[in-house]
Amino acid sequence: MALFKSGNPTLQEDKFNKTIDLTQNDQVMTEQGTMNKFFLLSLLVIAAASFTWNAFYQGVDTQAWMIGSAIGGFIVALIISFKPQWSPILAPFHALLQGVFVGSISAFFNQAFAEKAPGIVMQAVGLTFGVVIAMYALYRFRLIQATERFRSIVFMATAGIAIFYLLTWVLRFFGVQMNFLHEGSLLGIGLSLFIVVIAALNLILDFDMIEKGVELGAPKFMEWYSAFGLIVTIVWLYLEILRLLAKLNSRD
Repeated sequence: MALFKSGNPTLQEDKFNKTIDLTQNDQVMTEQGTMNKFFLLSLLVIAAASFTWNAFYQGVDTQAWMIGSAIGGFIVALIISFKPQWSPILAPFHALLQGVFVGSISAFFNQAFAEKAPGIVMQAVGLTFGVVIAMYALYRFRLIQATERFRSIVFMATAGIAIFYLLTWVLRFFGVQMNFLHEGSLLGIGLSLFIVVIAALNLILDFDMIEKGVELGAPKFMEWYSAFGLIVTIVWLYLEILRLLAKLNSRD
């Protein structure tokens, strides 16, 4: 069952294996059902992001919203990861929290780069959609296959990025700043580009996980769980592309 390894921590082998026994003959996961849930969650993210975006430009200080939604979203994501059967209820709630966070941080970047890079948010959105479509086409036509070696490399790279981000967050409490993470230096740009590539490759693993879940006859609620995991990856990809564009446009 090693074929079930995914770089996305929300889409892991044991989550599918532990739910197979719960499957009823007429209530199994389907690819169409997963995509339907994915589009619904996407609409919730967009709606919440639009609401927060408009609030920001109406003079509302959305910083507290951004912090609160980030913490709340992390907690809800942890619960869903440990309790996939709760995903039909919690996944929509998580999508709304993600939307609030995305809308707030997008409005901040849009205002900060209004002169240097007008439309930076729309550029990030467009590039994100382009990457998602391209990766789906590469996977569907088997131009990139989720081999065991491919999974291992992407998984290790994703885990390394997560540990690195956690380390920088902890060091910040001790007054240690890694400025290159936010500056347009060659190192900072190179790191962001690397993370964008890894986030994009995670989409291949997500698509493969969904396909394998359908083949194994996972229970119906895993459609919500899989759609939730795919949303997590796409939001991560968007944020990293936005950061990369910000670095590129901050260079003198």
